[in-house]
Amino acid sequence: MVRTAGIGIMALLALGCGDGGQGGMSGAGDPVVAGVGAVVDVGSPAGAGSGQPHLAVGRDGSLLMSWTEPGAESGDAEVRFARYRDGSWGAPRVVTASPGLFVNWADFPSIIELSDGRLAVHWLQRSGQGRYAYDAYVAVSANDGETWSSPAPLHTDGTATEHGFVSLFEHAGGLSAIWLDGRRYARGDDGGPGTEEMTLQYTTVDGAGTPAPERLVDARVCDCCQTDAAMTAGGPIVVYRDRTETEIRDIVVSRLRNGEWTPAAPVHADGWEIPGCPVNGPAIAASGEQVVVAWFTAAGEVPVVRAAFSADAGATFGEPVRIDLGDPIGRVDALILGDGSALVSWLERRREVTDVLVRRVTPGGGLSAVTTIGESSDERPSGFPRVALAGRRVFFAWTVPGDSASVHVVSGALTGTD
Repeated sequence: MVRTAGIGIMALLALGCGDGGQGGMSGAGDPVVAGVGAVVDVGSPAGAGSGQPHLAVGRDGSLLMSWTEPGAESGDAEVRFARYRDGSWGAPRVVTASPGLFVNWADFPSIIELSDGRLAVHWLQRSGQGRYAYDAYVAVSANDGETWSSPAPLHTDGTATEHGFVSLFEHAGGLSAIWLDGRRYARGDDGGPGTEEMTLQYTTVDGAGTPAPERLVDARVCDCCQTDAAMTAGGPIVVYRDRTETEIRDIVVSRLRNGEWTPAAPVHADGWEIPGCPVNGPAIAASGEQVVVAWFTAAGEVPVVRAAFSADAGATFGEPVRIDLGDPIGRVDALILGDGSALVSWLERRREVTDVLVRRVTPGGGLSAVTTIGESSDERPSGFPRVALAGRRVFFAWTVPGDSASVHVVSGALTGTD
């Protein structure tokens, strides 16, 4: 989405933090830990005009990337994907192509490979004349993307409203999805006038690519911040930006337990009161009982990037660690590592440019030095950099904006972990 807060979110983000750019506030004496080594360009299967990359790791440890790109002949927008294995990219494959494809800097398609080898991709398709009237579709493939199931919408409400910011995840051997759903903008629960409230919805998708009836997770959430999901030893956990009646838009989690989603629980009480969506969602990663959540907030008109850990599958979280260097834009992503530490990536203004940065953080607050992944932009077309760990190499993908915009991919060695 492209809506921003009425008070001017870019003005908020331009404010410094008053720390002289000295880095995350993890406390005196915290150890500096190893992180990511120098990065190298691994090429990109995406062509000119491409954008909106998403990364996932395949069941064999290969890397999957989906993105959007204009078709060479028709010019219609296409969703494509490719696999990186043994040091090279396979040929890109088209998942879908349509003049009605909804292409947006912040709300983008994604890909996932299930444990049985099936691929699943979601994308967004316009459903009406309204600026934000679009549906979220999903398709699955049992032959590595040679053919796909008939596209199916994740939702059944039939309203020409926003349905997006989807997170796909595997649960109980099958595909599941959450998304932000705008049906209440069209009508209230009683069939009357809309309430202008975004909801968070959930469904499962069967082997043929057919979604089950959706279920409500949260009745009032922030309008257009990305969602994310992870699998813990105790089951799925999802993270998103909430929205209270007083317009506090902090980060919360919900866990699927005994078939029911738990009430929203704050990761940390930032208290960010903002009368519009900042378009800056959180990221989550998990391994066993260990969970990390990374997010951006500008509570008190001070922009920061934070990370918080949980050792009980997301039931509770410790005090957050500050990650940024003093002037962050946010747009975070996160990975959990084998030793329980995490990698957090984000965008930050430095030396009159905007860089894609990453650093490692431990549950005890230790921080690595910052690694600069590449130069980006604070403009919307630069999108949201994505990160994935395949083997001991960390891959980063982001959109390099400009007249010849395209997706760029680099890789760096993971250092200092077992």
